Amino acid sequence: MKNTAIIIPSRLGAKRFPNKPLVKINGLPMIVHVMNRAKESQVGDVFVATPDNNIFNVINENGGNAILTKLNHASGSDRIYEVYSKHLKNNVDLVINLQGDMPNIEPNSISRLEQLMRKNQCDIGTLASIIKNNDEINDPNIVKVAVDHELKKDTFSLARDFFRTRKKIEKQKIYHHLGIYAFTNIALTKYVQLSRSKLEIERNLEQMRAMENNLLIKVGLSESTPTGIDTEEDIKKIMKEIK
Repeated sequence: MKNTAIIIPSRLGAKRFPNKPLVKINGLPMIVHVMNRAKESQVGDVFVATPDNNIFNVINENGGNAILTKLNHASGSDRIYEVYSKHLKNNVDLVINLQGDMPNIEPNSISRLEQLMRKNQCDIGTLASIIKNNDEINDPNIVKVAVDHELKKDTFSLARDFFRTRKKIEKQKIYHHLGIYAFTNIALTKYVQLSRSKLEIERNLEQMRAMENNLLIKVGLSESTPTGIDTEEDIKKIMKEIK
């Protein structure tokens, strides 16, 4: 069995930007843009995991497949596990957790991650892009990843750390981390059984739960940097890019 599913966790109750998934970008809700990019990658079936009826209805009205989940989950990965365990467990060995706030992610970035996971031995795979300037380094809204070896087109390098800000980064291979994860079904099942970790809580980065419990994370290179939507200004910027 070698089947992949993409599951996009999405909810309306985020504190920083309430109702963000339904904000319209050039006439379509943001979550629909993300779903469409996932479908265009053609790596497997695409599902939106949500506790909200409004998102559920919008996805189904736009030709997607939404699944209602419980309201309270500690992380997006816990939410996608509910969908995997209840609906996909016997049919899927690779689950891609795609964040619902990257409406301009390139479909070939998603398919590249899937290919790297199929060719390499690791528990979790993710993507990163080259940092363009010091503003990105210092921006706490941009998550950074430190890796073992320089990222090239077909390399999959071991992740050493994830962070938002750090005082000393000289001589380290630091990249702009993207909000996408590919889990083996075994790793996903193990991950959600772990308690929230110290650094996960301190940094507000759920991947630290995996790092602190010795799950092996590898990082591939994305040739583009999708815009993560955190503010109203980001919405204005993304409208121009998608147009």
